Amino acid sequence: MITVAEALGRILADTTPLGVQEISLTDATGLIAGNHILASQPLPAFDFSGMDGYALHADDLASREWLQVTGEQPAGPRRALSVSPGTCVRVFTGAPLPPGTGAVVMQEDVTRERDQMRFTPVPKMPEYHAGEFIRRRGSDLAAGQFIVRQGERLTAGRIGLLASQGMARLEVGRRPRVAILSTGSELRAVGETLSADGEIYNSNGPLLAALLAEARLTATVSVQAVRDDLPATKSILAVLLEEHDVVIIVGGVSVGEHDLVKPALEDLGVRTDFWQVAVKPGKPFLYGRRAATQVFGLPGNPVSAFVTAFLFVLPALRKLAGAAEFGPSETRATLGVEWANRDARPTYFRGNFHAPSGVFHPLGLQESHALYGLSLANALLPVPPSTTLHAQSLVQILLLHAPE
Repeated sequence: MITVAEALGRILADTTPLGVQEISLTDATGLIAGNHILASQPLPAFDFSGMDGYALHADDLASREWLQVTGEQPAGPRRALSVSPGTCVRVFTGAPLPPGTGAVVMQEDVTRERDQMRFTPVPKMPEYHAGEFIRRRGSDLAAGQFIVRQGERLTAGRIGLLASQGMARLEVGRRPRVAILSTGSELRAVGETLSADGEIYNSNGPLLAALLAEARLTATVSVQAVRDDLPATKSILAVLLEEHDVVIIVGGVSVGEHDLVKPALEDLGVRTDFWQVAVKPGKPFLYGRRAATQVFGLPGNPVSAFVTAFLFVLPALRKLAGAAEFGPSETRATLGVEWANRDARPTYFRGNFHAPSGVFHPLGLQESHALYGLSLANALLPVPPSTTLHAQSLVQILLLHAPE
């Protein structure tokens, strides 16, 4: 058996990004930037008012005299207005400021009578300074500045920034086509009727498809199942290997008489890089390749399938899609209870990370078949072999998704 680090290192060394494709900005959320993008224009693009109020000359900031209101400038196209000593212009939030503006005063601090304006005479008048409530051109972003770097995920904030530059299309990393094949004569599709004792619903297919959908790392996902039959397994795998960049096989990779995946892959010319990893759950994990198609063989127990997909498949998909970072999000947490790993392998325990308190609690059954505990978990706690962690100790956890 090899270690988790060695297994992941070998997978990533064997993984090459798939290149880039151009898509619409509106379709790019959550995808990976295919190249560096620089700002084509500053933000703001012009000096504008940060308040509803009046634009006045800096010489009049200390004045308590009446000023002549010479016009009105709303947000939108600039009007032919300017500000000089003794005059002011009515402005609104977001409005381009007239030349000569030294500051903007809030409408709440002035008195207006017809075309005249002055500061409201109150005992404690706010003191205004030059530049007050002026949003300067380029104060947020300079032209030529990096706004997105190749390999970064396109978050909502980055999409908004790109839209501010007028970008309608951009290049993103091409996402792989992925097939998920669940194996086992006991499996029945969701929606069917279980007709005999020993039959179970195929939860692994939807589980892994959902994991990939959350990550937004795939272009297409095919979810299928096959009974424990070597010719049938070879037949469906032959098609999947031709049509996909990644094939994920769930179950059938152990050493039982009905574990047919390894002989099927061998007959189809798949080169197995390694089999079995020193990890719990998930020891019978296989990685291989045929031509450009990568093959992952996951254990059949649902928690084992999920954990190995999280640890090994998702990083490979991130690299295929052009991401700069391949690993999961990590954070420090306080362990809520004493917790022991009595196994000789490093074990990944499922639990809940409560972000406000920073506390992680293992929860539910930790056996590899126990889906309910996994359904409640938002983080994994890796614990070294034969190790006991004390309550209130600081631990490093892997986030499955954002804490609620």
